[in-house]
Amino acid sequence: MIKKSKVKGTEQVKVTFSLPLDNPHGAAAVVGSFNNWDPAANKMTKRANNTYSTAVTLPAGQRYTFRYYAEDGSWFNDDQADGYEANEHGGQNCIVET
Repeated sequence: MIKKSKVKGTEQVKVTFSLPLDNPHGAAAVVGSFNNWDPAANKMTKRANNTYSTAVTLPAGQRYTFRYYAEDGSWFNDDQADGYEANEHGGQNCIVET
């Protein structure tokens, strides 16, 4: 799940990425064009509301590609992304627009 909220008094948007604890991939990180595809940059944390989540603050009016990277080394997409595009590995990246 992706939740977006404008940061008051700025031209930025807080984007929160969430996954249910019972998702088949377990804990994951959000990697994408906003963090140079670095799996260590935005690891998801277990929350009291039975989710894993992490948030990033990004400039408004932009388009970013991303995917989830699971602890087991697998990649997967968010079914609530703003869109999808082909990547150079034969798969698809998610799109989030701010």
